[in-house]
Amino acid sequence: MQQDNQSTVTLHEAHQQFVDFLKSKQRATATILAYGKDVEQLVTFLGSQHKFGPDLIGEQDIENFKVHLKNEKYTSKSISRKVNSIKSFFRFMKNQGILTDNPAAHVSHPKYEVAPPRVLSKLEYRALRDASRDDVRLSSIIEVLLQTGIRIGELSNLKIDDVDLKKKQLQINPYESRDERVVPLSDAAVKAVEAYLAVRPKSDDKTLFLTKTGNPFLVRNIRTAVDRYFKIAGIENAKVNDLRHTFIVHQLRAGTPINYVSRLVGHKRLSTTEKYLKLIEGTVEKDNVKLEEL
Repeated sequence: MQQDNQSTVTLHEAHQQFVDFLKSKQRATATILAYGKDVEQLVTFLGSQHKFGPDLIGEQDIENFKVHLKNEKYTSKSISRKVNSIKSFFRFMKNQGILTDNPAAHVSHPKYEVAPPRVLSKLEYRALRDASRDDVRLSSIIEVLLQTGIRIGELSNLKIDDVDLKKKQLQINPYESRDERVVPLSDAAVKAVEAYLAVRPKSDDKTLFLTKTGNPFLVRNIRTAVDRYFKIAGIENAKVNDLRHTFIVHQLRAGTPINYVSRLVGHKRLSTTEKYLKLIEGTVEKDNVKLEEL
C-alpha cells in the first residue's frame, strides 16, 4: 500500500529533502557534497528513463544505473561509493514515508580491493621536510600534520587562539561531526608554528593559516600545495591524508598505548585505530580497511 504523499513528492524534491536531512544531522561537508552529487546523478539518469517519482523505481532501475556508470568508465570503487549514497537515499525515503518498500535494499556493491593506508618511510618523511623547508607556511603545515595526526579539515579550521605554544598544545574544536580534543605539539611543531607566525600576513581573520592575501587557507588549496611538495620531494603515490596515517603508525610502532593514540587522532571507534596494528604487522586485511573512516 502506498503512502499518501508518494504521488506528491518527485525524486528531485526527495533529493533536496535528503540533502537538507544530512545537513540537519551535521554530517561532514564532504559527505553531504558527495552523497548529494551521487543521488543527483541517479535522479538525472532516471529522468532520462522518464521516471520522475520515487514509487516508479525498482531494483532493476538501480542495477541499470550501475551498468550505465560502468559504461561511462567509472571504477568499481566509485560505483560502490555511489551505491552507498543511493542506499542511504532510499532508506531516507522509506523512513520519511515517501516509500513503503526500499528497492535499493538488495542492490549489491561491485567488488574491488582497497589499498592499505600509505605510510611515509623515514627517508620520505625527511625528504618532504627538506623540500618544503624554504616555504615557511607549508613547512609549518606539514610539520603540524606529521607531528599531530590531525585531519586536514581540522588544520584548516585552526584559529590563532587554538594554539598554545607555551603549553605546547593545540585545541581542536568540534568540527562538523568530530569531537573536541587537545593535542600535544612536539618541539619541532612548536618551532615550525613560531616561524610561520613571524611571517603570517596581518589580517582581521583569526584563522591560523592564511593565504598571502590574508584569507583562510582552504582545504583544497592546502591539499594542492602539499601535493606539489610530494612531487618536489620525489614521493610517489602519496596524498595529504597519508601524513595522518604516518603519524598513527609511527606512534604505535613507538609503543604509544593504542587508547591514547585513538584519542589523539579523534577516532570514534577503537577498532579504527586497531586496523593500523594489522598494517604494522604486515597483515592488513584490505577489504576491512575503509579509508573514509580513518
